[in-house]
Amino acid sequence: MFKLFKSRNLLFLLVLTGSLLYNVCIASGQENGNGVQDAGRVLFISSYSYAWDTVQFQIEGIKKGIAPGVTIDYEFMDTKRFSSNSDIEEFYKGFKYRMSRLKPYDVVILGDDAALNFAIKYQKEFFDKIPLVYEGVNDEELAEKSVKDQYITGVLEKLSISENIDFAQKLMPDARSIILVSDSSVTGEAVRKSFYKYKDQYPGMDFSDINTSEFSSLELKSKFASVKENAILIFVVMTEDASGRKYKNTEAIKFICSNTKVPVFKMVEGGLGDGILGGNVVSMEMSGEIAAQIAMKIINGTSPETFNTVIESPNIFCIDENVMRDAGLDLSLIPDNAKVINHKKTFWEQYQKVLKPSITVISGFILFSLFAFWNGRKYKKMAGELAAAKDKLENAYYHDILTGINNRTKFKKDMAELEISKEPFAVMMIDIDNFKYINDTYGHSAGDEALRQIATRLSGVSDTSFTPYRFAGDEFTVIARETGNLLYEEQAERCISIFREDFDLSGIIHTIHGSIGIARYPQDTEDFNSLVVYADCAMYEVKNNSKNSYKFYKDISNAKAGSA
Repeated sequence: MFKLFKSRNLLFLLVLTGSLLYNVCIASGQENGNGVQDAGRVLFISSYSYAWDTVQFQIEGIKKGIAPGVTIDYEFMDTKRFSSNSDIEEFYKGFKYRMSRLKPYDVVILGDDAALNFAIKYQKEFFDKIPLVYEGVNDEELAEKSVKDQYITGVLEKLSISENIDFAQKLMPDARSIILVSDSSVTGEAVRKSFYKYKDQYPGMDFSDINTSEFSSLELKSKFASVKENAILIFVVMTEDASGRKYKNTEAIKFICSNTKVPVFKMVEGGLGDGILGGNVVSMEMSGEIAAQIAMKIINGTSPETFNTVIESPNIFCIDENVMRDAGLDLSLIPDNAKVINHKKTFWEQYQKVLKPSITVISGFILFSLFAFWNGRKYKKMAGELAAAKDKLENAYYHDILTGINNRTKFKKDMAELEISKEPFAVMMIDIDNFKYINDTYGHSAGDEALRQIATRLSGVSDTSFTPYRFAGDEFTVIARETGNLLYEEQAERCISIFREDFDLSGIIHTIHGSIGIARYPQDTEDFNSLVVYADCAMYEVKNNSKNSYKFYKDISNAKAGSA
């Protein structure tokens, strides 16, 4: 009888335990039709496309803020290219079909103004009682109005106009004008309107703007080239010009920076490393992360009304130190909390691990030097050792850390010497085709290995008339000197030849090509600053057309003159 009672108790405990475990799984949201319930469903609607770099920052931030197990789907309105009412209607039709085939979402995150306007317009049809969290919205009036709805909240994108003007004035105290670069897009018009509101705040400054939608490519080149050195140039957005040419953010930045003499400031994250100085920027990654964190709290049970307010724009300083240095600006004026790229380490930062344990040794050397001062032979030996150490440090200063070849500093030094000597030469700009694909697909270590191998091959074909340098990122330069019967075409063939054999990147074989632009001194120009710009223009002509080839600046300038 006792054994029967004990068996029944054991069976009861097993059933009770199983029931509790089942209920815990249901309560924690881990079961669905396949035995695992969705941890939540989030939809991100972007006003633009994934090709727009700010969208990539937003998505990275959203991924950081969304918990594992939560489903994230993406919709892209692509209004940078398709912004008419008929374009929006076509997006609506496709979106309506897709929504009819999908389960409702728990939260919808909206990227930028167009997506918020779309969601408000079709809220009853698609998002009835579904929390909407926006981020990257410029229109403050729209943001304030939208949060009156209990299901809408979000993060404002407020550009730091006054902060950037103040920062620019510290760097450029002689500046007398401020020029805004934007287009006729919704964002461009909104920022232009806000920009002129600050005019009275800076009575000594002349405010103006360049609307890129109103000028052709050639007209814009002339506009940017004519910007005076005492002007503050602030870039916002440039998606098109009057010629019908479309620009991605990085393309717009390279176009502006290659055609103007002044440093370019920016108010939205992205583009640093492409020649822009930066400034106090809206962090699109932080905006995406904040929006995702709100979405997670809503999914986990917090009422949307708790967040029923406009959240301040997350702005930070982002500065490209290379641009600051090239423009001759005071690096000590970079804010302490700034995010700095291309930081050139000081001698102490670079060698402190070696120098700290060597201080004792150096101190001993000094004492020994004083003791051995009377001994000329020993003093001479020590002086030779110090000279050798100095040579080593100077060699490190003029060589690229990653590839080991001459760096941009050495390139400038050699150019300065050529400017004095006036001997004929050519500058060849080499840009690696589709280099971003290698980094994105195989990782930055594969990209670094590709750069090292390209540098090695360039060094292998170099001689006294052919000197290669790593210029920046995936760009290399060559100074080709005129020697006897050696033609610049033959020098260009040297550059092309390094791409003929495939590259082995950690066991994976890649075909890598390069686009090369060539400008000659004195044939193309006697202005050394323009020489680099002309070579860059010729390189982009190759990149935008055939790729894996080279072109002389004289050819594209003649072609333009002929078409004119």
